[in-house]
Amino acid sequence: MRLTTKGRFALTAMIDLGLQAGKRPTALAGISERQKISLSYLEQLFSKLRRHGLVESVRGPGGGYTLAKPMTEISVADIILAVDEPIDATLCGGKENCKEGERCMTHDLWASLNEKIYEYLSSVSLAELVAKQKQEGMAVMKDQRKVGGKTTPEPAVSA
Repeated sequence: MRLTTKGRFALTAMIDLGLQAGKRPTALAGISERQKISLSYLEQLFSKLRRHGLVESVRGPGGGYTLAKPMTEISVADIILAVDEPIDATLCGGKENCKEGERCMTHDLWASLNEKIYEYLSSVSLAELVAKQKQEGMAVMKDQRKVGGKTTPEPAVSA
């Protein structure tokens, strides 16, 4: 399976949106700035995410996007598939007769891998990824407070 920037950026943007959840709608311009993703690319991705019922758009001043359902109900697989990212390690494009009209010798192996990848990505929720980001953010803030808001390198450990 080859996960392209489309899937990676969609997932990153959804985590960012999840971090803003509970507040007012999030503008794509804000996600674009924070995550360094092109605004026009985000617009394309969010159009697909909206069509798949993962996000909702709010028009007008103060508008933007919100999650369409609880983060616990949105899996990584949902996000990747919503933006047309195939989860396919076979390189056959889902066809069984990929080698001159016949099944390749390794088709079953790659098809099984597809199932495992999909299983795993379906088991990871957006809520888990957002919680991990919040936890990591808190650890960084805690470390920065220890040294008066300045980050300092870890001292070398000698043997």
